[in-house]
Amino acid sequence: MDYLQKYNYVPSEETISRRIQAIAGSLESVVSPAVLKKCFSLMDLTTLHTNDTDESVLKLVRKVNDLPSRYPDYPLPASICVYPNFAHVVRENRADENVHVTTVSSCFPSAQSFLEVKVRECELAVEDGADEIDIVLALNSFLAGDYEKAAGEIKAMKAAIDTKAATLGRKVILKAILETGLLVSPENIAKASFLAMEAGADFIKTSTGKVDVNATPMAAFVMCECIKRYYEQTGRKVGFKAAGGISTAKDAVAYYYIVSSVLGDEWLDRSLFRFGVSRLGNSLMGAIEQQTVNFF
Repeated sequence: MDYLQKYNYVPSEETISRRIQAIAGSLESVVSPAVLKKCFSLMDLTTLHTNDTDESVLKLVRKVNDLPSRYPDYPLPASICVYPNFAHVVRENRADENVHVTTVSSCFPSAQSFLEVKVRECELAVEDGADEIDIVLALNSFLAGDYEKAAGEIKAMKAAIDTKAATLGRKVILKAILETGLLVSPENIAKASFLAMEAGADFIKTSTGKVDVNATPMAAFVMCECIKRYYEQTGRKVGFKAAGGISTAKDAVAYYYIVSSVLGDEWLDRSLFRFGVSRLGNSLMGAIEQQTVNFF
């Protein structure tokens, strides 16, 4: 499959770099408390540590529960993102169902296992309460040029998630992590973006946050351009999630305006745009309050 030819898209690093520089140069003039709070509402507030426990996850959930009383003029984050075995902790203890339960799955972060294991993990995550599941593109197949196999894995997990969710009377969102830092080239990032969208992903996501190079403005720009081309040809809106290394308010605003610049303001909504973050919440709150905040 020649995805670039099919969608008539070849990323231009020079053009993209110029547009990113233009966005970066104007950030100071467009940052406002309203934009910062909007970014706050787009967070998948994440804890993915080897030493996570029921109690540590519960502590994070309780902080989100306390947000309306402590900061009543703040929106809630979009979701709390955890390993799949903690989905029930979030679901059973969240105070507001609008805060979704997100879990990583498909043998995150490497995706190096049997497809049957990945599929079953997705099913168990849905059973345990996940509203959204972030899976990882099979780079072992994609980088070997076996696009059919890589796409087939996403399709299999999507089918399993949809089937299991339907039996529970729910709809579960699927996000596909491309691990753009390991794809390296804009062309590979574009191919992976189109592949994941065609395979049924509801969102495409930059990174796991577990490799040396995670989210970058270049990768985000390419992915957003691919989402735009895909939407123009199919009429289906796919969301974008930036994750990995996004820790400052300035980082968040930069990605916010990349999405706005490429996809338009209609994508600036939790249904189509997310940040996967562990440290950003305090940074955004600090920027809004103009003082150090250590809420999370």
